[in-house]
Amino acid sequence: MADHALYTASVPVFRHYLSQAKGLVRRATPDMLEARLAPDMFSGAEQFATAAGFALRVAFPLAGHIVPEFPHLGMDGEGLRARIAFADEQLASLEPTDFAGAEDRMIAHRAGFAELEQTGADFLHLFGMPNFLFHLSMGFAVLRQSGAEVGKADFDGLHTYPHGFRF
Repeated sequence: MADHALYTASVPVFRHYLSQAKGLVRRATPDMLEARLAPDMFSGAEQFATAAGFALRVAFPLAGHIVPEFPHLGMDGEGLRARIAFADEQLASLEPTDFAGAEDRMIAHRAGFAELEQTGADFLHLFGMPNFLFHLSMGFAVLRQSGAEVGKADFDGLHTYPHGFRF
């Protein structure tokens, strides 16, 4: 069962939050998806697309598989939802048994301009999941800053608050 620990810590988590991302993108206007938190940051659309990419970029090497290439899709709401759906479909194809030995599997990859080699456990916990959640959070923040009525419940799908609740 320990061989499946990285499956449990990755695939179901990615799939849950990709579902949340799809809902967030559905609530975004085109202007919101083009907005940025700062001029040198990705747009909201790029943040969501990057999060979807990280889900595959992390889970597939952990499973010892080649990362699937995304089809050419637009960066509008429809294209982003299709990109997220593609990532979810690819993740659904992975089995817990694919992750046998993943904790100790050495994974060579790039982080910006850095060339890294990490065990599967470090790759997931120190690189992959933080980067996935970073880009998802930045996409959420762009929407929120742009006036979308989204909150923590829309991000994690677990919290509930009465309509209009504010801290």
